[in-house]
Amino acid sequence: MKELKFEDLLTKELNDLYDAERQIVQALPRMKEAASTEELADAFEQHLEQTKEQVKRLDSIFSQMGEQPGGKQCEGMAGLLREGDQLIAEMEKSAVLDAALIAAAQKVEHYEISGYGTARTLASLLGQNEAAELLEETLEEEKDTDDTLTEIAEGIMGGESADEEEIDEEEIVIEDEQVRSAR
Repeated sequence: MKELKFEDLLTKELNDLYDAERQIVQALPRMKEAASTEELADAFEQHLEQTKEQVKRLDSIFSQMGEQPGGKQCEGMAGLLREGDQLIAEMEKSAVLDAALIAAAQKVEHYEISGYGTARTLASLLGQNEAAELLEETLEEEKDTDDTLTEIAEGIMGGESADEEEIDEEEIVIEDEQVRSAR
């Protein structure tokens, strides 16, 4: 068994992320097509464009390191994306499928958040500050995407509208009290 250095581990992690992102680029159009709401379809489209930029960032990091991306397939991502494809094949286009797609997409995001966090920390500890900054940028984008998906899911399942109703009722009570005290 070959003894690895921390630099080798970083390269391995980056290759895993690189292949994962390339698989996601292939999967997002299918997810967009399966979405029943324009909001979710738009979110998948925006994330597709963002993911393409993330691949370019990884290319830049590999270039800085004097490495070429490549290697073996990211099996973790392949499994997660297969689960998403199964949902699309088994369910009719509906709000329920949208919620299931969001759940599948968030599993993907959490995988990426973990991977980018690890790679960023390794790069930082190895003094590869430019790489660490690029990885941090992508990490923050992945977290933002996860938050966006949560908001969309809440809207689909009625969570936001219930909160809005509570606020509206509170505003009405406050306005009624103000009208009474003005009389």
